[in-house]
Amino acid sequence: MGDNMETLIIEAPAKVNLTLDVKYKREDGYHELESVMHQINLIDRITIREGPKGTINLRSNHPALPNDQGNLAYKAAHLLLTEYGHGEGVDISIEKNIPLGAGLAGGSTDAAAVLWGMDQIFGYKLELAVLMKAATKLGSDISFCLLGRHYWPDADQACPGLPGATAIARGRGEVLEEMPNRYLPWILLVKPDYQVSTARVYQGLRLDEIRQRPDTPAFLAAWQDCDMMNIAKNLVNVLESVSIGIYPEIASIKADMIKYGALNALMSGSGPTVFGIFGEEKAADQARKRFLEHYKEVFLVSSYGRGEKSAGTKIATG
Repeated sequence: MGDNMETLIIEAPAKVNLTLDVKYKREDGYHELESVMHQINLIDRITIREGPKGTINLRSNHPALPNDQGNLAYKAAHLLLTEYGHGEGVDISIEKNIPLGAGLAGGSTDAAAVLWGMDQIFGYKLELAVLMKAATKLGSDISFCLLGRHYWPDADQACPGLPGATAIARGRGEVLEEMPNRYLPWILLVKPDYQVSTARVYQGLRLDEIRQRPDTPAFLAAWQDCDMMNIAKNLVNVLESVSIGIYPEIASIKADMIKYGALNALMSGSGPTVFGIFGEEKAADQARKRFLEHYKEVFLVSSYGRGEKSAGTKIATG
C-alpha cells in the first residue's frame, strides 16, 4: 500500500427513483421490483483511514446517525474485515448531507463508499461483482450505489472516478442493468420533517389495487432520446399509493411542485422526499425559495456527474 492511499475522501451521492414498480411478492418474502435509479448531486463525504488493528471507529457530523451496527457503513466495514481482512482496523468519518430516512439511499450510499474505499485502502483487489455480492448481504440499494464513484486520494488532489450512474434495478434492487447516463440540470428535492418506514409501506401495499404503474419501455425510449418532457411524463412510483395514504402531505408537495413550474414531480423510494424535474433554472430556484418558507430540507441539485448528453434537447412541446 502506497503512502498516497492511506486516506481516501469519497463522494457518496444520493439517488432518486425515476420509476418504481412492484411486480409481485416473492416466496422468500421480498418484493420483486423494477425501478430506474439515478444518482444526483446531493452527496455525503466519507473519509476512510487505517485505524488501530482490529477496530472500527465511525463518527459523523449528524447527532442522530448511529456509530455502531445501527449504521450500514459500520456494517459494511465489519463485513469486509470479517470476510477479507487480516486484522486491519479502519477509521471512518461521515460528513452527512443527505437527509436520514428520506428515500434517497443515504445509508446505502455511505455503505457503498465504505466497501469500495476499504478495498482501495487495504488492497483487497476485489472485483466489482464481488463487492456487489457483499453489498446484497447488507441492503438492496447498495449495489446500485457502487456503480458510480468519485474519490480523492488526499484532500488536495482530485481524482475523478465514474461520472455517476443510472440503471434499471430488478429483483430486490440488486439485479442491475446499466443505462446510458443523462444529465438532468434542475432537480428540486423537498423532504418533510419525518421519516417513513419502508417496511410499513411494503406491508401496506395492495398490488391488486395499484391504479397506475410505470410504462418502463416508454420511459426508456424517452431516456435514450434525451426527451425531457417524456422523461418527466413517465415518472411513476407505485409506493405513493401507500405513503400518501399515511402522509397526505406528500401529495400536497407534489401538487405544489407542479404548480411552481416542475415538468412533473414524484416521491422517491418509499418517501417521504418528493423531487421535481424542472426545465429552467429560474423556475426551479423560485420554487426552492417558496418551499423553504415551510420546509427545512430543500435542495436544488442536478444529476451526479455529467452524462453522455444533456436530457433537455426536446423540452419544447410545440
